[in-house]
Amino acid sequence: MNDFINIIGNYNWKELKECIYSKKSQDVENALHKNRLEVEDFMALISPAGLDFLEPMARLSRKYTQQRFGKTVQFYVPLYLTNSCINHCIYCGFNHTNDIHRIILTDEQIHREIEGVKSIGDFKHILLVTGENPRDAGVDYIENAIHLVKEHFSSISVEVQPLKQKEYEQLIHAGLNAVYCYQETYNKERYKMYHPKGMKSKFDWRLDTFDRMGKAGIHKMGLGVLIGLEDWRVDTSLMALHLRYLQKRYWQTRYSVSFPRMRPHEGEHFQPNVIMKDKELAQLIFAFRIFDHDLEIALSTRESQHFRDHMTTLGVTSLSAGSKTDPGGYAVYRSELEQFVVNDDRTPAEVLQAVTRQGYDVVWKDWDMSLQ
Repeated sequence: MNDFINIIGNYNWKELKECIYSKKSQDVENALHKNRLEVEDFMALISPAGLDFLEPMARLSRKYTQQRFGKTVQFYVPLYLTNSCINHCIYCGFNHTNDIHRIILTDEQIHREIEGVKSIGDFKHILLVTGENPRDAGVDYIENAIHLVKEHFSSISVEVQPLKQKEYEQLIHAGLNAVYCYQETYNKERYKMYHPKGMKSKFDWRLDTFDRMGKAGIHKMGLGVLIGLEDWRVDTSLMALHLRYLQKRYWQTRYSVSFPRMRPHEGEHFQPNVIMKDKELAQLIFAFRIFDHDLEIALSTRESQHFRDHMTTLGVTSLSAGSKTDPGGYAVYRSELEQFVVNDDRTPAEVLQAVTRQGYDVVWKDWDMSLQ
């Protein structure tokens, strides 16, 4: 097991929460005047006291984002390969107990989906997504999907079940560029309540995933928590701690973060324990940008058109557009089998117009695999 499991074991959730909520205005001001922030400074920026500093935080966030990324926003598109899943996550439409039509796309269907994606935008960066079904849609299935899509896209990312180090190496050899994995919550004591059965119920195995990625030599890894399970301020502070740990150990890897807010989904609807307001999500985006100027920050179609448009120039670097969150949603099927309900349902062309109206350029292409 990796060292971070031992590191996080030294933190008490309740004490960490008390520390964050005890931050004062002076702590926030001190953090805003530092060139290099520690996790303690990040905690000040996301504290309730930090809400009074949204304007200076936004200005800093915009400044650092433009210095590092210019006036650009990258577009990506998710391609769901299967909704088959062995997990019982109580907040997810793919929950094994939900009575939905389970789909695993065939090669021919994947080709049709590629054509469907290409018909709606000039995407060069694709995110392959699966439920967790290692028997029927495991590493060999994912490797095959990478081979099918790589002639059409210059950058391939996956959001799939946690894999072994040698399996990540297998996918990297096939052409994989990035892996996104969400811990969902760093609250180990309550983690099992949200993930009662399946491989995802194993907290340590999931947390160790990022070290296996790093040892495999992945070009980019993405971290995230699901907003709505536990106190978002504590969860994201531990994610910031995790990020710093990974950056020190795997310094050649690029990093991305995302913090999706819970959305309606198929099956019994789990009611969020925490509701995050728009201004609090903005605060979190600004805080991460100030915390790490090189960090990629993604905002999916879970968020509203209004919010995404306002964040375009203030810290976000990646936007999904025209997303379908059901397997076969671009061309093969037209039924509702979504993992979650999309909030911003504009076409890629409409999102592009919104971005360019603000004086920003859309980057369809992430990088060339030939540079690896």
